[in-house]
Amino acid sequence: MRLWSLHPGYLDRQGLTAGWREALLAQAVLAGRTKGYRSHPQLARFRAATDPSASIGGFLVGIADEADRRGYRYGRSRILTPTDPPAVAIEVTDGQLGYEWEHLLAKLRQRSPQVAEEHAGVTVPRPHPCFRQVRGPVAEWERR
Repeated sequence: MRLWSLHPGYLDRQGLTAGWREALLAQAVLAGRTKGYRSHPQLARFRAATDPSASIGGFLVGIADEADRRGYRYGRSRILTPTDPPAVAIEVTDGQLGYEWEHLLAKLRQRSPQVAEEHAGVTVPRPHPCFRQVRGPVAEWERR
């Protein structure tokens, strides 16, 4: 499961679709609807939010908004708590964003070189709309 802290606009088609599916799985885990992935480390930041359902809902809305921008249609009716992403901002460190940026670029260079080239000039990636960037290292929950 990869719940990117990066803005969904950086993802290729495959990454955007995978992000949507994985976030729906995360939503099911947070809602207690599945037994799998309950201790997945990336869920820690959503669990720690004041309202975990709204935080994952905001994450899903951010992905669905990007899908709409590209002309894709994701089933927004599947979002249990559709929340405006900035309303549920979760902190993400610049170290985490940098780590994820390098990870994503490596994937894009192999899977979608044209998309990697489109983002070649990005030095400071934007976070997903449901995250608020702060200074700090890579997150403790990140598997390196």
